[in-house]
Amino acid sequence: MGHSTAKSAYRRLTKRLNRFPQGAPPSKLLTKILMVLFEEKEAEFVSLLPIKPFTAQKAARIWKISEKESRNFLNQLSKKALLVDFEVAGEMHYVLPPPMAGFFEFSMMRVREDIDQKLLGELFYEYLNVEEDFVKELFTRGETQLGRTFVHEPVLSNDGALHVLDYERASSVIETATHRGISMCYCRHKMMHKDQACGAPMHICMTFNTSAESLIRHGHARAVDASEGLELLAKAYESNLVQFGENVRQGVNFICNCCGCCCEAMIAARRFAVMHPIHTTNFLPQVQEDTCNGCGKCVVLCPVEAMTLVSANDPHRPKKKIARVDEERCLGCGVCLRACTKSNSLALMPRPRRVITPLNGTHRAVVMALERGKLQHLIFDNHVLWHHRALAAVLGAILRLSPIDRVLATQQVKSRYLEAMVRRFDRGK
Repeated sequence: MGHSTAKSAYRRLTKRLNRFPQGAPPSKLLTKILMVLFEEKEAEFVSLLPIKPFTAQKAARIWKISEKESRNFLNQLSKKALLVDFEVAGEMHYVLPPPMAGFFEFSMMRVREDIDQKLLGELFYEYLNVEEDFVKELFTRGETQLGRTFVHEPVLSNDGALHVLDYERASSVIETATHRGISMCYCRHKMMHKDQACGAPMHICMTFNTSAESLIRHGHARAVDASEGLELLAKAYESNLVQFGENVRQGVNFICNCCGCCCEAMIAARRFAVMHPIHTTNFLPQVQEDTCNGCGKCVVLCPVEAMTLVSANDPHRPKKKIARVDEERCLGCGVCLRACTKSNSLALMPRPRRVITPLNGTHRAVVMALERGKLQHLIFDNHVLWHHRALAAVLGAILRLSPIDRVLATQQVKSRYLEAMVRRFDRGK
């Protein structure tokens, strides 16, 4: 009976996680992962939490316990990096992050003794690298994705640099962040427990702003200043790592420095290339065919197998090869240009059509939820009503959508209030 009750708590937690725009498909592996990360009582309590940030007082009402007990329990969860806590106007607020990018990564961002990280790494490997349901849910549903690629700044020409906006530069994110945290790379740490980790730098995972402040305070990240952050970014460039970060223009919370062999984002980009699981940069490498010597170094460096060697169709040199870019697969990161130093036959050129990046986390969440049929979870909550400012932020993001998407939004939510807001917005244009 007790075993059945415990499983019920984890089933309810799984259901709660799937209210996020990016869900976590139920499976035996997911239940095993959650049982490593959450005690039964923690799973039960967390399954009741709202999606939006909340205070200890609100959690106490939901859990029907005292505010002091609630605060202690929330602090315990935050110390385990299962919640992110942050201060607003002198009061601590808490939020449950999604599994990814969220508490899955947080659990492996330092060496810990309180959980079995070897078991966890093996479970993560099976759930994310062998099974496909979670990775498909995370990276391939809808057109708007969780993450985007940052351009490899050292290879930009002077002319190319003029086309890069600040939010497209990892260096700008580092320089403007309120907090900067450095942790162990979750992906390579996970692969280390499978004896498959590569030799890329391990302590180079970057978090920023609210997430960094919480992770630093609880010992899951090391605080660095902007100059050290830029030094580590330079180290990532030298190691031919791709910068994959949060798909927003404002308030970026993470940038991973990804290798092609261990990192799930790069693996997903290869496995599901036709579904465009990662937002690209606004650049594409262009091959100068008359000077390309077919050395193949760019092919080796490309983390998503977008570079190949093809026949040069030279009748005088029938065995000659030249590089070819698969534009549908290419991330536009520019790492390949680091290899092309002898012939200088690669250059980054602007894409014909600019890639649209959501303004902030609210905007991205609304669009992702709309595309995935989960918008109602962001607007309504079964346990507590949204504060009017939070609701206004969501509605504001909806009203910035295209007319067709706003109609889809109102159909999903079936809210007369939202319909009236959309009609009023349209009349006021």
